Amino acid sequence: MIVAAVALVGATGAEPARQTDILAYIKTTWGTLTRSNSNLAKEVPDPKFPAGPDGKWPVYIPSTVDVPVVEESLRREMPAADYTTIKIEKLPEDLDGLKQQGLLYLPYPYVVPGGRFNEMYGWDSYFIQVGLLRDGELVLAKNMADNFLYEVRNYGKVLNANRTYYLGRSQPPFLTQMVWGVYEKTHERQWLADALPLIEKYYKLWSTEPHMTPETGLARYWDFGEGPAPEVVSAERDAQGFTHYDLVKQYFKTHTITDYDLNQYYDRQTNTLTALFYKGDRSMRESGFDPSNRFGPFNIDIIHYDPVCLNSLLYLMEMQTAQILDELGQSGSGEWRKRAEARAERVRRLMWDEKDGLYYDYDFVTKRVRHYPFLTTFYPMWAGFATKEQAARVVKNLPLFERKGGLRTSTYVSGNQWDSPFGWAPLQMFAVDGLRRYGYNAEAERISMEFLSLVRHEFLRQGFIVEKYDVATTDSDVAAQIHFGYSANQVGFGWTNAVFTHLYDELSPHDRAQLLK
Repeated sequence: MIVAAVALVGATGAEPARQTDILAYIKTTWGTLTRSNSNLAKEVPDPKFPAGPDGKWPVYIPSTVDVPVVEESLRREMPAADYTTIKIEKLPEDLDGLKQQGLLYLPYPYVVPGGRFNEMYGWDSYFIQVGLLRDGELVLAKNMADNFLYEVRNYGKVLNANRTYYLGRSQPPFLTQMVWGVYEKTHERQWLADALPLIEKYYKLWSTEPHMTPETGLARYWDFGEGPAPEVVSAERDAQGFTHYDLVKQYFKTHTITDYDLNQYYDRQTNTLTALFYKGDRSMRESGFDPSNRFGPFNIDIIHYDPVCLNSLLYLMEMQTAQILDELGQSGSGEWRKRAEARAERVRRLMWDEKDGLYYDYDFVTKRVRHYPFLTTFYPMWAGFATKEQAARVVKNLPLFERKGGLRTSTYVSGNQWDSPFGWAPLQMFAVDGLRRYGYNAEAERISMEFLSLVRHEFLRQGFIVEKYDVATTDSDVAAQIHFGYSANQVGFGWTNAVFTHLYDELSPHDRAQLLK
């Protein structure tokens, strides 16, 4: 926890004051975690990379934007001393020619997750926005959506995050939910109309190859970059200085892998990882689940799967685009609903396992699901296209996941952070909201109380909220159990803060009072 606490101080400039009111802490922390161009000097340092040889941090702008225009704007907004710590540069046409990794300029303020994550992330931002809207931070919530629309306009996608090493990939798609969430508060029809072409542009990324798999008509995760992920080589090192890739090679060298054909990803004779390994590794990071063993060890085989989570999100994107068209009085909503219904039918047909009573991920190469119980089984309930019978079967399987502190991510202990015994706020929210949607309020209430009690207990013990929890032992000291990727828990923490308030608001008055006693 020392590492995590230091990370928060480094990212925010000051350690938060000790509080006992968790809702007040969350409300205050939105400001602590906000980044804007006026405090760009706080935003631009990257704990994963050093500054340039001249001590300055690069801030990159799209090739279509004029450098003097951005420079003039930043000079007006930033203190003069801060401006001397950065340099504005255009992105090169060929990213292979990029000499130094850096921050990608965004025009509006945004909230970062916290800790080592000092930029605007693709799926974290949806949950953060849920919390901002709940706490009346409408302008900031709209800014978050506008920044993503800016990314789609200039980069063709909502980025994993606004750093140059994330330009090859997106993250789980929540754009329509963020746009609609703002519109429900503002009712700005012109803003909604202006967003629509960008929504369609972003949807095209997921509905065409290589993200769309012709074998199924469904989507997969796919990073367009090649080779090792720069942030992994730079930052994800253990106490001995080994990178995640070093540990993976050691694992492959000493273990027999039956989950997939290892020869695709590892050359045992030369002890090297293949180009396809790095493609899988990068694509796993687009999914946000980095890493687990959900798609085989280290999730490397993800490129051969249509995931239930991604296709549930795309179902919602299709339905919400139809809703936006109807709201604007434009034609075409029927076609979008047909797409959604076709996607839901395919997911139910290909990913539902009747024997196990769970939704799994579909391997479109072997044409079968991978039997790996994972909390994403609740996504079709959250999205609303699971049948009542399927929902009932999933609910019967709650004991597979439920522990004293809420729902564990999977049923397997792999040494990865997105597996057992760890619980993450977003997956608690999907499961609880899915349960409530299908009328399982008692189960939803119980799980909410388990997880929220754990978060509050650890908050009172430490004075801050963190990224992930051990829901079996009900604590947040998780580093010793995580052997791959980064192990330190991160402080802040955007999506945990937001999910806490969201689940808290859904509790009965009695349970709300009990929780905060």
